[in-house]
This record gives sequence, structure tokens and C-alpha cells, in this order.
Amino acid sequence: MAEGTAEKETAEGPRLRTLAAEVEELRERLRQGGGPRRIEKQHQQGKLTARERIERLLDPDEPFVEVGLLVAHDQYDGEAPGAGVVTGVGRAEGREVVVVANDATVKAGSWWPETITKMLRAQEIAMRCRIPIVYLVDSAGVNLPYQGGVFPGQYGAARIFYYNSIMRRYLRVPQLAAVMGPCIAGGAYLPALSDTIVMVEGTSFMGLGGPNLVKGATGQTVDSEELGGAQVHTEVSGVAHYKVPDDDACLEKLRRLIRELPREKLPVEVPAPGASPARPAEEIYQILPDDHRQPYEMHHFLECLLDDDGLEEFQPGHAKEMICGTGFIDGVPVGVIANARGLIKNPGADRPNFGGIVYTESAEKVAYFIETMNRQRRPLLFVQDVSGFMVGPEAEHSGIIRAGAQFVEAMATATVPKLVLTVNHASGAGYYAMAGQGFDPDFILSLPTGRMGVMEGESAVMALFSAQLDKLKEEGLVPDEDLRTRMDDVRDEYERQLDARFAAARGFVDEVVLPEEVRPSLSLLLRAALQNPGPHLGPFSLPEGVV
Repeated sequence: MAEGTAEKETAEGPRLRTLAAEVEELRERLRQGGGPRRIEKQHQQGKLTARERIERLLDPDEPFVEVGLLVAHDQYDGEAPGAGVVTGVGRAEGREVVVVANDATVKAGSWWPETITKMLRAQEIAMRCRIPIVYLVDSAGVNLPYQGGVFPGQYGAARIFYYNSIMRRYLRVPQLAAVMGPCIAGGAYLPALSDTIVMVEGTSFMGLGGPNLVKGATGQTVDSEELGGAQVHTEVSGVAHYKVPDDDACLEKLRRLIRELPREKLPVEVPAPGASPARPAEEIYQILPDDHRQPYEMHHFLECLLDDDGLEEFQPGHAKEMICGTGFIDGVPVGVIANARGLIKNPGADRPNFGGIVYTESAEKVAYFIETMNRQRRPLLFVQDVSGFMVGPEAEHSGIIRAGAQFVEAMATATVPKLVLTVNHASGAGYYAMAGQGFDPDFILSLPTGRMGVMEGESAVMALFSAQLDKLKEEGLVPDEDLRTRMDDVRDEYERQLDARFAAARGFVDEVVLPEEVRPSLSLLLRAALQNPGPHLGPFSLPEGVV
């Protein structure tokens, strides 16, 4: 089914289940990388694939949040699955780590523009959380036809090495690199700027230029192993630190290195996983309506995320369109901010408020709650289903601009970890206030039902065509076929761009998660974020007194 077309309940079940099946089908295709033939070629070379390497590196039966799997899936005629690199957060030897693994089945692991985006995002996660990062290098270097989007610019490939350097010199974030295939030209600085380099005999190569470039530049003829193989760099140049016979030995060496890393005392006490949710995740499929415009009970949804103690709600009777409260996710304390949906009757109000809309009172309530959670050093979870801020004379006269600014400032300047889960709508300035990507939350997840955009398609149609429609109405006319077609085109294009897969393809969310994956993913990411006492501001913050 095409993206954005699963609008109604089908024979298979609710709309969310249909979308979840579509997302899983897309994931499975992307996980195949360059396809079975290239996977087999990798095996014939005596090498594991990127995903096989990650599976052996990480602890079994533990969650793995893959960041950016859907990036670029709808670009390059489908020739760049995953942008040729697998990135994510998992556990190795019982501790949270970030992994970056070149997928050599996709154009020999070469770097597309989006490859750089994914690698930088992975490094920012490691810096933001102060957790080790492991690079599994197997790349032919820059994808030359797209070098204009890879090589230059503030966020081009050079920034990878900038982040390498900041992590080494100031942040004390462990960086482990395994050269498990080619590592050529500027890409060689990625392992060179890491703390430890492991190379695999017979299959790895590291050099600023390969044999062909050397011959063209100097006239010398030399093979890869003699120029920059594992033996050369561990015994002659001294660039690498360990030589191992094969991929399995390499990954076991990395696990041992991770096991031996010193552990610093956590800033907050985090219990071991194991708590039970108040409601099973499976109920999310029934809780969310098939029509995203229809109301549902957000409190029931939150019970699928939180431990069985539930939500200790803050000011439950005031500005009820915004739900604030404290609870636990798999034992980890969180402050929750969520949008209620439906018509909300507030005490003393003349008429109900619209759920999903931020009013002056609700903005002030959330700002106060965020500041309280920040003082208590409790991480924040924003559960987005927001259509925007209220407009109109009453809203403006009530000072909604100032209240909204207080909400945004409290969110933007909070120094505790901030995680975002998009349920349905993430629209307008409400998306910004609910910790939109521009405010550098630690992680952003979305359900398949997530819809990120300035406004919904019907609202866009009214904004673009209302003058024409009003004029036709005054003249007693109806829209002709051309106008109706143009209006339908706007609706269809908005529907395409509002799809969660569209946002994930452009890196606007870290991962589109299925309902049964939400809670374990949040548990892992919260524990990763809490490794850093803060402040959690920007891609990284330098510790006090380091410069």
C-alpha cells in the first residue's frame, strides 16, 4: 500500500495495525541492504554483514533502537537503503553504547550525503548521553557522484572528525573503531581519532590513498596488504593497536574492550529493568482511533507506557487539555507532558476547550511543571498529539503569545534529558513547544500514525483556496474540475508529507516504532540519556572547567 493511504479500518484490523504492518514490511526490505547477492559476496570475502556484526557485538535478547533505518528510503531510486550505514543504540556487556556500522552491501559502504547525517546523529547521541561509541568500518569512501553533498559544508564529512576530536579531548566519551574492510582517504581519520583501533587480518585496509591512487600519484605499484593492511598498521606504522584473525574475533575483542572500560557513578539511581506496565502495549492498537481526527483517552494510552503505579497527575483539574504528571517507565522516573484529545470541559469555563490545542492556561501550567521537573532532575517525556496553539481574539487578549513563549523557554532551557514520542499530530507551533527536533531533544520516536507538518491537508486547502471559494460562493458558482483537481492535489501531497515514513526518511525522527516496541525503546533510551548528569543542551555541552 502506498504511503499515506491506510485511512480506514481494514479486514486485518485497525488502521494502526495496517500502518504497523506496512512499516515492518518496509523495514524488512531495508534490512536486506544491497540484497541477497551482495550479502553472499560479503560472506565469500570472509566478512560478516553490518547487521550480523552488530548482532554479535550487542548483548542477546536486549532492545536495539535503530536510528535512521528509514533515512533516504524514498530517494536515489531505492539504491541507498539505510544510506549505506546502520546506526543505533543498544547494550554491550550490560552498558548502553552507540553503534555505527558501514553496510558494504550498499555501494561498497560508500558515503552518501545522508550517510553523513546518520553518522553525525549517532555521534551526537554518544556526546549527549556520554556513552561509548563503536565504529565498525567497512567503506570505500565518498560516493563520488554525490560528493557535493558529502565533502564540503559545516555539516559535511569534516564534522565527523570534529566530533571525534571533541569526544577525545574534552568529553571523555570512549570511541572504539574496528577496521573490518576498506577505510580509505579522509575516512581513515575516523578510526585514527578514536581511542582504540582493531584491524582484521586479510580483509581490512586503512590508508589515505588506495593502490590505484598511489600508482597514479607516485608511480609505485603496491598491493593493499603491503600498503595498509592489519600487519602494517599494528607492527610498522603503529597506527592500529590490535590485530585479529577474523570478524568474530574482532567483535569479541570489542566486547572485551567495552567490558574493561571504567564505569562512572550514575548521577541518579536507575533500577534494573523489570517493572510491569499498567496496561499491555497491545491495547494501543485499540486505544488509538482509525480516524486521526477523532478523540481517544490519552490517560489509557499513557498506562501502556508507564509502570503499574500509573501517572501521578499534576493539577489534574486545571487546563485539562494538557496532561502533566510523574511516573516510571520500566523503573526509570519520568515527568510526562501529553496532549489530551476531544472536547475538554474545564471547571469555571463557559465552553469546552479543544483537546490537542494549547491555550494560555495550559501553556502556563506546562511551563511551571517543566521547571519543577528540571529542579528535581527528572527526565521529561513529551507525548505529542498537538494541533497547535489557540488563535482568535480571546486567545490573543489572554496573552497566549507570552504564555507560549514561557512554555517554549522552559522546554528549551531544561537541562534534563528530553524524549519525544509522536502519537498522531505534531503540527504548528505546538510541535515546537512539545520539544520539536529544532530544540535538540535527546531522542524522537514516532508511532506509524505520527503526522508531522505545519497543518493538516484540509487546513492547507482552505488557506490556499479560500479566497477563490468565497468568490465562487458569492457568484452562486461551484468549483470547476480544474480547481477541484488542484485542491485534491494539495490534499494528496500533504497526506504524503504528513506520513511518519516521510519524516523518518528525512531524519526528522530517530525511529518509527511499533506499539509493542515503545516501552522497551523508551527504557533503553532513558537509561542511555541518564548516563550524563547534564546539561542536556545542544548536540553536546563541554564539562565545566575543561577550557
